[in-house]
Amino acid sequence: MLQSAKRLQGFTIAATDGDIGKIADAYFDDEKWTLRNFVVDTGGWLSRHEVLILPMSIRSLDWSMRVARVDLSKQQIEDSPGVDTAQPVSRQLEAELFRHYDYPLYWTGPLLWGFGAMPPLGGMIDSAQTTDPVSAMEHDEKKLTNAHLRSCDEVVGYHIRATDGTFGHVEDFLFDDDDWSIRFIAVNTSNWLPGKHVLISPQLITRVNWADNNVFVNVSRKTIESSPEFDSSRLPARDSGGGVYRRSGSSPKE
Repeated sequence: MLQSAKRLQGFTIAATDGDIGKIADAYFDDEKWTLRNFVVDTGGWLSRHEVLILPMSIRSLDWSMRVARVDLSKQQIEDSPGVDTAQPVSRQLEAELFRHYDYPLYWTGPLLWGFGAMPPLGGMIDSAQTTDPVSAMEHDEKKLTNAHLRSCDEVVGYHIRATDGTFGHVEDFLFDDDDWSIRFIAVNTSNWLPGKHVLISPQLITRVNWADNNVFVNVSRKTIESSPEFDSSRLPARDSGGGVYRRSGSSPKE
């Protein structure tokens, strides 16, 4: 199903031996538009305030109880690499997290999750990856500093710039709960079409100006006006017929 990234905020993270805290934010990959990490506020039971949880650790999402159950113990999470969420998440830190949890790196292959279209299970380091993931990158400064993770919470409110002017701002991200890919961006057009909310595809985005908080798309405001309307109380299905996807400039998941 398609789900709202905004609605994940406040979800309790339940480890195998107890609750560890609540989701405060999600980081997405601005190259493949996929949720990659969740920032969890531990509420003080750890000496550090926040930890990162990877999507492949999540075994189920209970939307009615607002609980995400993970296949990790509290000790595994406590021993995970430290993170300063006020700073960009580097590939080096990501690699350390993946090594700690024994997951293959998602950027080593051509597909959404490296060599697979779905997140891998724990304990399945890619057999082709024979060297330590951090050591393998230490000689390449670009890989260490090239951060592609962005905060969903930060990007909400960014202005959308069409080919003929600004038409609204980012309000939410709709993701596929099978592979964690962001399928749509929900846009509030209140500064142009009062009270209207529409869906656009990340495939329409040509670039994001992070300094000026602008998202540029390669279509006109008229095209956006005819995009599917969005009602946060009625999330769209995957739409195997492709209707919503065609109108938003996207394509349904295979």
